[in-house]
Amino acid sequence: MTAGREVRSSSYMYWAKTSSTAEYNLATSGLGNLKRRDLRVSVDDLEITDGGYGYQPLIQSIATRYRVATESVVTAAGTTFANHLAMAALIKPGDEVLFEHPAYEPMLAAARYLGAKVKRFYRTFENGFRILPEELEALVSSSTRLIVITNLHNPSGVLIEDSTLKQIGEIARRVGARVLVDEVYIETLFEESPRTAFHLGNEFVVTSSLTKAFGLSGLRCGWIFTEPELARQMWLLNDLFASTAVHAGERLSVVAMQQLAEIGERSKQVLDRNRPLLNDFLDTREDLEVIRPQFGTVMFPRVRRGTADELCRLLREKYETSVVPGSFFEMPAHFRIGIAGDTDVLKAGLDRLGKALDEFSRG
Repeated sequence: MTAGREVRSSSYMYWAKTSSTAEYNLATSGLGNLKRRDLRVSVDDLEITDGGYGYQPLIQSIATRYRVATESVVTAAGTTFANHLAMAALIKPGDEVLFEHPAYEPMLAAARYLGAKVKRFYRTFENGFRILPEELEALVSSSTRLIVITNLHNPSGVLIEDSTLKQIGEIARRVGARVLVDEVYIETLFEESPRTAFHLGNEFVVTSSLTKAFGLSGLRCGWIFTEPELARQMWLLNDLFASTAVHAGERLSVVAMQQLAEIGERSKQVLDRNRPLLNDFLDTREDLEVIRPQFGTVMFPRVRRGTADELCRLLREKYETSVVPGSFFEMPAHFRIGIAGDTDVLKAGLDRLGKALDEFSRG
């Protein structure tokens, strides 16, 4: 490390890569990763080398699925990088950005890394983690350049109603701001014609990927939807970051896009099987309170006493089970639990969570 140089990073991503694993891992928020054999793919489908601004068969596949013009699609290495690239193109140091609270920490860290002046608006437990447009209205100013939200909300899994999204768009439009919407979890609605806020107006810039709903994290197939001129700026800006994508990954992503209907059905079956298990567990716990979303891969319970940090430590160290401490979302009384993994692991992990909660409550 260079002496005197500040290292800026994501505290959550560091924890996820170094400290989240456990025998019973309930910290992951996406479907379990598919194996190569789960895709109908042969070596003949792959090539190593390609160049230019995007692989057109992949761009066309994404555009067709979401009913978006190809000129409005920018591909990126997963949603996390798509968010970084989008914000890098949308803001400059000192720009005012309105950011939801609680927030997905890597997005917030990226905004601060890019020099944004961050102001917060609150999605509270008491209000079901909904966005209150009147609060945004009170915070927005002529200096606001960007409003950042996640839909489904990370960490609560709450869906934003279309009427609320339209109000947010109107607020942004009045001051000449954009609205960045991370939609990586919205595919877990498993709609035949997937929704996206991009269709609500040019002030919306949308990011997503194949990662969370389909178990395709390793492909790093992410994208941005934005108006064509801004898309062109993002392609050019990406020359400074990633330059050229991994072409074998692009070609595998096209194959995966062709099989999303059956992959999505597998994912839906997992979530339909696992969600009742968590709901039944929560029904037995008077020491927890939680908003229970109908969709998504996560819930965000709150302990009725104290903070959850000690519970998370006890759970991992003694009961070999991991969840995500709410402190990574600036809400230390909460923890995030994922339901998209193996059903037997979820059952065993919930049993251990119950034992840890009993011990935590006695303590």
